[in-house]
Amino acid sequence: MARIAIIYMVLMTQVPFVITLVLSTWDWNLLSPGGRQFVGLANYAEVLRMSGTGTAMWNTARMTVGVVALMLVFGTVLALLLNRRFLGRAVVRTMIFCAFLIPPTASALIWKTTMLDPKNGLLGFLLAPFGGAGIDWINTWPMGTVVAVTAWQWTPFAMLIILSGLQNVDRSSREAAMLDGAGPVRIFGSLTLPHLRPHLEVSALLGAIFVSQLLDPIFMITQGGLGNQTTTAAYRLHGLAFRSFDIGLASAFGVVQVFVTIVVTLLLLRFAARSLRDG
Repeated sequence: MARIAIIYMVLMTQVPFVITLVLSTWDWNLLSPGGRQFVGLANYAEVLRMSGTGTAMWNTARMTVGVVALMLVFGTVLALLLNRRFLGRAVVRTMIFCAFLIPPTASALIWKTTMLDPKNGLLGFLLAPFGGAGIDWINTWPMGTVVAVTAWQWTPFAMLIILSGLQNVDRSSREAAMLDGAGPVRIFGSLTLPHLRPHLEVSALLGAIFVSQLLDPIFMITQGGLGNQTTTAAYRLHGLAFRSFDIGLASAFGVVQVFVTIVVTLLLLRFAARSLRDG
């Protein structure tokens, strides 16, 4: 079984990546399939020279940091609330986690048409008494809208990981701290938060890896706009491959994106390992 699993993993991950590496060395546009030719590393040089590459990487970083920060904060708050005993806790926990199970395309479309529409959106209706009716959220704050919608869907993911850590907190240590006169804030900062640090780091690491590759919310909500304010690496790659049909350039851009993701992931893993060792 182990060999079958290894073979399956190689076929599903390494073989496509090797094919992408090969394609990245060719000048191949599907609109002119007969003009394919080997160009070596020229596509990589073109990717680094393109004006949109730096903007796409910067927008990817902004989006990832914003989503991860929000999902950690709200995931911790929800986990603390669900860690208490109350009637229907299992039902509430399941309902909250259902947001993570909605397909990203459907989730983004629901938010765009049902919640954020400036004329008929539910959010405008709820905020009307406070002067929030008629606000065009998407055109006014395009990146903020994408970050908020994505964080809404990924918060239950962080909540579940953090909640598992909360349920393993030593109750005797908490009770001893309460007997010593420590309040809820002091207990959380000195006892609960250090215990949750590994779970927070795992949530942040996995969230950063997956969120940095998301295309659905950007494609469905902003189409990379306004201008290029929400054009991330994933959206830029989609444009090169399925709008310009430049397979060679898109493959080179994908390899660069993978390399940047690996470097950032290794740095995060090193930071996490160091904090765990120091803790």
